[in-house]
Amino acid sequence: MNHRDPIVELGTHRVENQPEPLLDYDLYRTDPVLREQVGRHGQAWTDGWLSDLGTAMGGAEAQRQGFEANENPPQLRAFDRYGRRIDQVDYHPSYHALMSAAIERGVHAIAWQAEGAGGHLAHIAAMYLITQPEQGFCCPITMTHSVIPALRHDPAVAGEWEPRVLANAYDPRFLPPGEKGGVTFGMAMTEKQGGSDVRANSTQARELDAPGTYELTGHKWFCSAPMSDAFLTLAQTGDGLTCFLVPRWRPDGSRNPFFIQRLKNKLGNRSNASSEIEYAGTWARRLGEPGRGVRTIIEMVQQTRLDAATAPVGMMRQGLVQAHHHAAQRHAFGARLVDQPLMRNVLADLVLEWEAATHLVLRVARAVDDGHAETQPALFSRLATAITKYWTNKRAPQFLYECMECLGGGGYVEESILPRLYREAPVNSIWEGSGNVICLDVLRAVEREPETVPALLREIEAGAGRNDHLDRHVEQLKATLRDDSDPQIRARRLTEDMALALQGSLMVRNAPAPVADAFCASRLGHGHSVYGTLPPDADLDAIIGRIWHD
Repeated sequence: MNHRDPIVELGTHRVENQPEPLLDYDLYRTDPVLREQVGRHGQAWTDGWLSDLGTAMGGAEAQRQGFEANENPPQLRAFDRYGRRIDQVDYHPSYHALMSAAIERGVHAIAWQAEGAGGHLAHIAAMYLITQPEQGFCCPITMTHSVIPALRHDPAVAGEWEPRVLANAYDPRFLPPGEKGGVTFGMAMTEKQGGSDVRANSTQARELDAPGTYELTGHKWFCSAPMSDAFLTLAQTGDGLTCFLVPRWRPDGSRNPFFIQRLKNKLGNRSNASSEIEYAGTWARRLGEPGRGVRTIIEMVQQTRLDAATAPVGMMRQGLVQAHHHAAQRHAFGARLVDQPLMRNVLADLVLEWEAATHLVLRVARAVDDGHAETQPALFSRLATAITKYWTNKRAPQFLYECMECLGGGGYVEESILPRLYREAPVNSIWEGSGNVICLDVLRAVEREPETVPALLREIEAGAGRNDHLDRHVEQLKATLRDDSDPQIRARRLTEDMALALQGSLMVRNAPAPVADAFCASRLGHGHSVYGTLPPDADLDAIIGRIWHD
């Protein structure tokens, strides 16, 4: 927040050596790494679109809205004053303002509006930007974006719902979808007894007379954004676990029984309502084949996982620019912090982490775009999405803690964005498959879809011969892939090694040589521990110069 003409001459002292707030800047134009990689992998039209979004998300108004949406979390109204169920959640106006800013610019829809023309890369770059002022509202944006492949399993359902999803109109009113300018979607899969093991779900679906329609009875343990207009969910039929579309309103215009039991009290992500719900005679439309629910919904999950891989990178970016902004203005012991060797080592080390993560998510997004027409990119993205989701989320919490420490006590107080970023850091690792689930998925792809491995190695080996540390790491990775002993015990190590190999290859091909060399030496040459431990020969000037472009 910024305040007009604050008084600095106080009765007891003068307020000085305090950085000015970082406000009103274009998140896209000031980010040299993002711009370079969008230029490398994207199409020309994305540049202006992302700059418009970056200006909106970097504005003082968006930053204020992020704080307000978290300070005033959603409230459940299960009943009206007369005791009648209404199952509504009230959000602060700032939450709605952020949702509107993103949806009216098409962040939720651009991947499909520009399908085959760089839409997925544009969407991922946009998610990286909108995550920076606030993270909670990104959840319904992600789920709405991700629902399209699942809807297309039923042309009639897609014909009804897809135009509503792809409308660049945010309409938060609780009304039947036909009375609204646009809709949002959610997803409800996990139950109390199963968690990630969705095949243990107990929710039952009873078939109705109309073809493809059912009534659901059961519960869901986590249902985020419960005021979405419709949800994809899983329930048991006689054929097994099946995917269903559950609207908040029945086709006849009456309320669908969708009982919000309570809202979760979460560590972070507080502007986003996460609820426990119950189905009791709840109308639903089947999507996909009976008994093939996981296969039907997995394409949605794959889309959400790439968003969940990107969100921590956007948060890394915001934490890094806050740390650098502070260090550039704050003096201690006779010099600016940014000019002091140890602080420079910390900042440079953070740059390497963030830049490699940015390269990785945008390369995977490019593969998703290319995978619509080509087999190899689709195989690569199948494996690389899971690898990326695991790795960027494992790196984010410690990264953001270090950014907070760069600000000292000023970074620990709630007026700073750093505490919110730090609390938010674990959520995307837990959602859409926690670390173990993701690593087992990587292992499953290696074992059951072996054609994904050559696609991954082909991408990694494009950087061969450019860095000795990388070449040795890749040879070790190949040896690990040939070793089939105790695969589950080694699943995390394998996934980490794949992630580092991908990052190293992308860096040696696409980053300036001093940056790529320092990344490979620090991450592949020996075990990287805490940030700020780069070797003395690292070119700190070149690396820190990657943070900001005026």
